[in-house]
Amino acid sequence: MSDLPFSYGDNMSIDYQVIVKGRTIIVAGETPANEHWLALTNLDLLLPPLEVGVFFCYKKKNNIDMSTEAVANTIKKSLAGVLSTFYPLAGEIVQNSHGEPEVCCNNNGVEFVHAHADIELKDLNFYHPDSSVKGKLVPRINHGLLSVQLTELKCGSMIISCAFNHQLSDGYSLNMFLVAWANYSQSANIFKTPSFRPSMLNPRLPPRYETSFDNLYIPTTSLPPSSFDEHLVSRMYHVRADSIERIQSEASTKETKRSKFISFTAYIWKLLADGNIGNANAMSRMGVVVDGRQFLTQVDKKDSSLFENHYGNVISVPYGVASIGDLNTMPLHEVANKVHGFVAETTNEEHFRGLIDWVQLHRPTQAVARIHLGHEKADGNAVVVSMGQGLPVDDMDFGWGKPEFGSYYVPWGSQTGYVSTMPYANRYGDWVVYMYLNEKEFHVIERMAPHVFTPLSLSNLF
Repeated sequence: MSDLPFSYGDNMSIDYQVIVKGRTIIVAGETPANEHWLALTNLDLLLPPLEVGVFFCYKKKNNIDMSTEAVANTIKKSLAGVLSTFYPLAGEIVQNSHGEPEVCCNNNGVEFVHAHADIELKDLNFYHPDSSVKGKLVPRINHGLLSVQLTELKCGSMIISCAFNHQLSDGYSLNMFLVAWANYSQSANIFKTPSFRPSMLNPRLPPRYETSFDNLYIPTTSLPPSSFDEHLVSRMYHVRADSIERIQSEASTKETKRSKFISFTAYIWKLLADGNIGNANAMSRMGVVVDGRQFLTQVDKKDSSLFENHYGNVISVPYGVASIGDLNTMPLHEVANKVHGFVAETTNEEHFRGLIDWVQLHRPTQAVARIHLGHEKADGNAVVVSMGQGLPVDDMDFGWGKPEFGSYYVPWGSQTGYVSTMPYANRYGDWVVYMYLNEKEFHVIERMAPHVFTPLSLSNLF
């Protein structure tokens, strides 16, 4: 068995057909007595109705009943059970009297899609997820806030996937639901009960914030016309643990050891700059998704578990700016210092409280993170990196064992690039890296760092 995934050719992709065999609406087994509305928090209101996908691949087991009927029954029964606790996910987004989105907790249900794919698991080409995953293995949300799909493959293997509405679910919340769902399927117990209390993230009285927030976020009414027209596409790579450790070593000094995530983010930033043959004065922007739960627990120790279990968005997206020329000349540890610097400005209670207040003072106008926008060429290219190491691949056992592979799939749709790092199932320390960039940037990555980024395939699992 090869230590590295099989590498597809640059333009090679395996096409296949997916046939939908049935669609069912799954409702929660038990719900609150009365239909009610759940207000989104100010941090939720910063998110557009983006669909975030996640999927898990399971090889056929000969000693376990993995018939389509058995798997489908388990998925549907456990989904109905877990929705009783995560009941807002069985509702729908509606507009309130102010024109803002809220969740109507009406148990309208979750669409369950049963599909068959005319391909074997080992032949799936995850290097090109736009052709192998999009519209095939991860469902669209046609109904409510969540959609689930079970795809049977012709080899007898199964893929379980979900699509979440980002307006209610950030990565931490999504993972909380997934773990609870898998646990419930085997024991009917949920070990971490979600908290749906938007009041936990109420603005202060009076609201107040530093002017620096105006550099990070912008009301949509203030957006200029976009002059960007680059087409972005997705790729997935396998990055080995020794490569990550080498990058971390180069990004650290004797005095300061940077985290693997900060080091990798700095490496991506510098790599893209080093491969940019052009104007050294051109600007480049790098953003990082920061989860604020651990910092908000400082407000009241009695409420710490509620923040830890809060279901919703508790994220901020700070970013740094540097010229291509400066990034070219800076050693990696200096780029890592720069990334650490702009991230550290957000890793405190005041930042997230200030962000909540900033949104409050701009409502009901929708606002977005500036890094997600590339409206002027002078702004330079931008990339946002998200740490998806919390993806609970090892916990996703519904009764037929852990998945062989799991990943997020984010059809971003923005002119800003997106990178997510995830754990590689059954390969301790290795990463799966999902990227959404333009073709020129992928050419740079594969030309300058083929020893780090290996196109992803599952053929080595067989």
